[in-house]
Amino acid sequence: MISFVRVAGVAPGKTSAAIGFAHEMAAYMKSTYGVELEVLRPIGGNPQRIAWSARYKDLAALEAVNAKTLADKQYWAMVGKASENFVAGSMRDTIWHTV
Repeated sequence: MISFVRVAGVAPGKTSAAIGFAHEMAAYMKSTYGVELEVLRPIGGNPQRIAWSARYKDLAALEAVNAKTLADKQYWAMVGKASENFVAGSMRDTIWHTV
């Protein structure tokens, strides 16, 4: 099992909008690709962050979804529309393997 986590810094004053977008993206990924995304906020550390987490059967399944989103015009339109809610350059992805 592969866990994918994407964390982004939230721009000042944009927490509510960022959370709304995060849930909108989670719904889009579920309806379009069948991917269940959890929306997360930290309890400790920098509170101006938001994360999405998803699980995939294997790396090939993750890569397949990534390839589809790269070509998905609606996905990128959603990302572009919400970009002002996030700190540029703050996004970090991690991939974890279940042991």
